[in-house]
Amino acid sequence: MFKIENKDTSSSARAGLLETAHGVIETPIFMPVGTIGTVKGIHQSELTEEIKAQIILGNTYHLFLRPGVDTLEKVGGLHKFIGWEKPMLTDSGGYQVYSLSGRRKIKEEGVKFASHIDGYKLLFTPENVMDIQRQIGADIIMAFDECTPYPCDYHYARRSMHMTHRWLKRCCERFDNTEPLYGYDQVLAPIVQGSTYKDLRKQSAEQIASFDRKINAIGGLSVGEPHEDMYAMTEVVCEVLPEEKPRYLMGVGTPDNILECIGLGIDMFDCVLPSRNARHGLLYTAEGIINIKNAKWREDFSLIDATSNAHTSRFHTKAYLHHLFRVKELLGPQIATIHNLSFYLWLVQEARTQIVNNTFYDWKNKIVPRLKTRL
Repeated sequence: MFKIENKDTSSSARAGLLETAHGVIETPIFMPVGTIGTVKGIHQSELTEEIKAQIILGNTYHLFLRPGVDTLEKVGGLHKFIGWEKPMLTDSGGYQVYSLSGRRKIKEEGVKFASHIDGYKLLFTPENVMDIQRQIGADIIMAFDECTPYPCDYHYARRSMHMTHRWLKRCCERFDNTEPLYGYDQVLAPIVQGSTYKDLRKQSAEQIASFDRKINAIGGLSVGEPHEDMYAMTEVVCEVLPEEKPRYLMGVGTPDNILECIGLGIDMFDCVLPSRNARHGLLYTAEGIINIKNAKWREDFSLIDATSNAHTSRFHTKAYLHHLFRVKELLGPQIATIHNLSFYLWLVQEARTQIVNNTFYDWKNKIVPRLKTRL
């Protein structure tokens, strides 16, 4: 299922191929987030032809509420519902345990939510989350866990981690005793937790590895902790998780975060930042970060990003995009979103090329300071 093609000689970065039921993914890879069956403002044809996305995400909690899993099962799963023929991954709702902390109660049985839409009461358990993700039909489905906040008390983090491990056992039992619904295989990925405590992260990574699943994930980071802590926890976990299986760092992150974590041995990433920030006029480029709303771009007729091959960089100028945002034209956020996602996909593809050529480490160290610069 996962083949490592090359390893960078000066870091832990690796280039691989991840085979799924809907196609082969080249790693390292970034996955655009399509929470409710859409990457906001972007057509599927744009995701495929311009952004070059190889895999996208859906979210179990949100899709359960709307359009509902009965609807998805009737049409044959989320792939058919949205017209997406490539690989897909679904989060389990574990992040909503963190983000909707004021609307949920955690018990050993599972998590009781009050819907953020209308207050509708729902219970997510490790078992029914597996059933729901069977109905959604993603290629890769996530175990149900608790994503702890930052900062997090050590004793709470330890209790939560052990509960996540118990939930994982229940997830695996349910997954292994049920069948996919749409004629293709699905893969279950467990999630390492442990907040920012090295001993907990190591213990959790050892426990997750013992389940011997085809993909392993790292959760509970990028929730407000310093980047140095994120890197430290990632390094600890990557030293434990089996090298021959892909590692997915959930919810990360900025372009520099991604490159640093590729260097630590991470293969898969997702984050809402490129699309969310694009809607507010923040652009990521190979030369740094642009706030396109700033007046300095009003008469800048250079291309958005002449260095990368992000799609919109080849067609639109900074002045034009500044104008679109200034007059509140809907095309502005759309172009910015296509640009940012194209840039992220270019970045991981370029990282892959550098890994294959054994030049990743030096290239990363040169480009990371530029990626963080505010232009």
